[in-house]
Amino acid sequence: MDDPESNWKIIVGNLSLTQVQALVVGFLASLAAICFNFVTDGTIDIKHGLLLCTSSLITASLASFFLGVIMVFVILLSRRYNVNPDNVATPIAASFGDLITLSLLAGIANTIYLHIYNQQLLALVSAAVIIIFLPILWLMTMKNEFTKNLLRSSWIPIISAMIISSLGGLILDKAVAKYHGVAVFSPVVNGVGGNIAAVQASRISTFLHKNNQLGSISKEDRGSCVNCIAKGVHLRSALILYGLVIPSHMIFLYIISYLGAGHAAYTLIFCCFYLLVALIQVAFLLLVTNWLVFKFWEWGCDPDNYAIPYLTAFGDLTGTGLLATAFMLIGQLNITSLENT
Repeated sequence: MDDPESNWKIIVGNLSLTQVQALVVGFLASLAAICFNFVTDGTIDIKHGLLLCTSSLITASLASFFLGVIMVFVILLSRRYNVNPDNVATPIAASFGDLITLSLLAGIANTIYLHIYNQQLLALVSAAVIIIFLPILWLMTMKNEFTKNLLRSSWIPIISAMIISSLGGLILDKAVAKYHGVAVFSPVVNGVGGNIAAVQASRISTFLHKNNQLGSISKEDRGSCVNCIAKGVHLRSALILYGLVIPSHMIFLYIISYLGAGHAAYTLIFCCFYLLVALIQVAFLLLVTNWLVFKFWEWGCDPDNYAIPYLTAFGDLTGTGLLATAFMLIGQLNITSLENT
């Protein structure tokens, strides 16, 4: 990181890598959404499919670029001011990733719908032009010494994480049809849980990089779910992060309540159910984090590239599932905490 030429190669290589990954996953995600819609509704709308595919490709490309640039500045500034990037870059990436992606997707999809929705050829050409750049970006990534190995090895965790997150999307789609508030609280629950798990994973991964060779690990550093609970070396950071769950969610609950969103009456029962969901989700994610990071390390896979995509995806799946279950239980108990559902 002290050589400007190497820094430039790392930055360009990683930006091109994220572009390749974003375009491929964005295209696959749009295809998955079309397939899921066909399975549930039994129909395929060509116009909707083109709208979804084009919007997904443009959003994925722009979001990955903007987020990549933000991460470059965050990491360089963290290094300059002697701040651990694990504590800064990971939560910023997760938080801004959701914000940037959702904002771009809403704006781009609305623009395409208003202007070229009925011009199928134009939408098809727009998607084709973006895809044409994929081989160029692929070659740039392959020629970069810092990213060529990642280009080969990163597809399984990324695509697997996309599939897992898509399952969470299916749950969200079904839950929102009856309980509108799930759509408001789900990004908060998933975002907080995913951020906490990602920070813990980055800390453990950095620890392993400093003290062990990839693929091997000493007995005293070996982690498991049992060690995480009892005497794990990373127990303190896990407990600190776990302690942030209730304060952070209380802040978000206040903001959502103040804005009049959420389709819920913020009674004591509702808040208890909501906080219980958050606590269960983060406890599960921290246990999985401790086990998964060590396992990937033992298998010779860098946890930064393999574990974090799975953890954020599990965060989406468990958070949405638990939140939908909580809303369902409140509804079954006939508690007047849900409005307009």
